[in-house]
Amino acid sequence: MKYYLAIDIGASSGRHIIGYENNGKVDAVEIYRFNNGVKEVDSHLIWDIDNLLKEVINGIKIAIDKYKNIESLAIDTWGVDYVLLDGDNEIYPCYSYRDNRTKEAIKKVHNIIPFNKLYELTGTQFQPFNTIYQLYCDKEDGRLNKATNFLMIPEYLNYKLTGIIKKEFTNASTTGMTDAKTLRFSSYIIEKLGFNEALFSDLAMPGSLVGNLKDDIQKQVGGNIKVFLCSSHDTASAVEGIPNHDDIPYISSGTWSLLGIKEKNTITSSIACECNYSNEYGPNYIRFQKNIMGLWIIQGLAKQLNLDFPTMVKMAKESDYDKIFDVNDKSFLSSLDMKKAIKEWYMNNKITPPKNDSDYINATYHSLAYSYKKAIEDLQNITKRKFKAINIVGGGAKNQYLNELTEKYTNMKVYAHPIEATSIGNLIRQIKGENYE
Repeated sequence: MKYYLAIDIGASSGRHIIGYENNGKVDAVEIYRFNNGVKEVDSHLIWDIDNLLKEVINGIKIAIDKYKNIESLAIDTWGVDYVLLDGDNEIYPCYSYRDNRTKEAIKKVHNIIPFNKLYELTGTQFQPFNTIYQLYCDKEDGRLNKATNFLMIPEYLNYKLTGIIKKEFTNASTTGMTDAKTLRFSSYIIEKLGFNEALFSDLAMPGSLVGNLKDDIQKQVGGNIKVFLCSSHDTASAVEGIPNHDDIPYISSGTWSLLGIKEKNTITSSIACECNYSNEYGPNYIRFQKNIMGLWIIQGLAKQLNLDFPTMVKMAKESDYDKIFDVNDKSFLSSLDMKKAIKEWYMNNKITPPKNDSDYINATYHSLAYSYKKAIEDLQNITKRKFKAINIVGGGAKNQYLNELTEKYTNMKVYAHPIEATSIGNLIRQIKGENYE
């Protein structure tokens, strides 16, 4: 039997999953899991990129110890973030998208290229953490002066494993710098913002071979595995892993909720811009989708209250507090005191805040489901289509209470797929190859 290794890394944890074909389907077995998360250093939020690489290598070693015939591996992570290189050396730190360093850079970028022009060029929704703004910060700080390359997180990890640099197509579309017509990095944006064009090399497609593990990595893990590109933005892989999804909207529900639908062409209309929908690349289609704050707020409450998720659902059901707050408000993006942030939102909007922990949890679930309703309404207005059902995958698909609220608010049938859709999509691309549709 042929085995494949998917390394799927999210903002809160990473997973090594072995997959294989079984009667035309892909079966998956998790063999290693590790924690991930941002760290606060010198008042900035950063990723411990060295530890991330260490954990990737640890999981590969375990995979090789358990399975002797692993055909290949591929890595997917969240989008937007990257590592700067000066030759073979990292330019530290590796900033997290949740850091607030881009505030002034956004103004400067938009003074050079107004956002409506950026949207017309790229079709990328506005997010304060988009790579374009982070890179402009690096230019202002002088970090780009010595940079010979920038690699999105999966590309960097592939490079450390193989010594080979390959930029991947789907993840590039999270940067806010790809041309919607040419499907390459925009030379117009690069020139106008004064970036070094040498940093923006050609993009390789999912299914492409990166290379073999380096000799020193082979010694660490006890063997060799070929490294391939999957759709390395985790949402791109998740959409590939959703069953029967071509004409049904999806929610990839995790730390973020990504709500959208597959389209053949980019949509850059004024209403799409106004609704802040994004055009991101699948291997041979556009993921027309919107970022919603997602389970980040629930995760923040869980950590703050020291509660597990089943207990939180039980507490939510005991509350009748269902006043809606805006889960996408910027105050929640980096908050380390989620209860305080929620309370302040209600107070600032002259709404009586929750009284107890159960109320805070229930309000969050209701508000998240309501945000799905608003996003679906926008999607229908933009596409001039009417949807009757929605697919939910990822960790959030396991939350029956949230699924019920989603059905209530959207008035749509929810098909919950409590599977590791991202890992399945990663594995499918390895198994089927570059020309798989």
